[in-house]
Amino acid sequence: MADTAHRLRYFAAAAWHRMWERRPLRFTIWVVIAVAVASLFEILPTFMIRSNVPSISSVEPYTPLELAGRDIYVSEGCYNCHSQMVRPIRSETERYGEYSKPGEFIYDRPFQWGSRRIGPDLHRVGGKYPHLWHVRHMEDPRSTTPQSIMPPYAWLLEEDLDFSSIQPRVDAMAMLGVPYGDALLYAEDMALEQADQISYELVTQGGPQGLSGKKIIALIAYLQRLGTDIKAAPSTPVPKTTSVATAIEAGN
Repeated sequence: MADTAHRLRYFAAAAWHRMWERRPLRFTIWVVIAVAVASLFEILPTFMIRSNVPSISSVEPYTPLELAGRDIYVSEGCYNCHSQMVRPIRSETERYGEYSKPGEFIYDRPFQWGSRRIGPDLHRVGGKYPHLWHVRHMEDPRSTTPQSIMPPYAWLLEEDLDFSSIQPRVDAMAMLGVPYGDALLYAEDMALEQADQISYELVTQGGPQGLSGKKIIALIAYLQRLGTDIKAAPSTPVPKTTSVATAIEAGN
């Protein structure tokens, strides 16, 4: 009994931990092994069992222009102040709309869930405001929201969008498993077409002309897409292309 009590006291006092502290190299190696093994148990089933990945039939990949807009959103650090995850609680859904579903983010790499809300959550902002509102808001946030503490991003109305860089972005997403169809061959043309359409709609709303080639148009395309797929009717599945090389051969 005395020996058992001594062992329990030794364990409760965590004296055994000091033994590991005297062996830092061995301790580090075993910690790395433990973390790696535990991570594999979590990660491998997700990649190996397709049914583990939640999906929604109406959710589709971003268009080439929306993909460029998302990259502008990330590069400007918008995720530091805005989340894209409406929590399933009443105060959230009353303010932002329907709560977010896991299947809505399967084509987000990386996803923009976020945890800080210096500004409002943006997951359901798509279609909430007209294009012109977004232009004015980015140029001068106080013009649309008087109490806003958001800094202006007026240069987005002046800087040109590099349309030639859009095709490599789409190709990279395809390599990660995003099922792009014609966009693997015509991403730049598709982006130009959508940019012209948004620019035209912007002018009809009383906005400025000549923005079709600017970064603001790509950002608007991305923001207007957020959270809208779940409301759309399921479309015909996009044919999957095995690789970028195969798509190019098919085009030839």
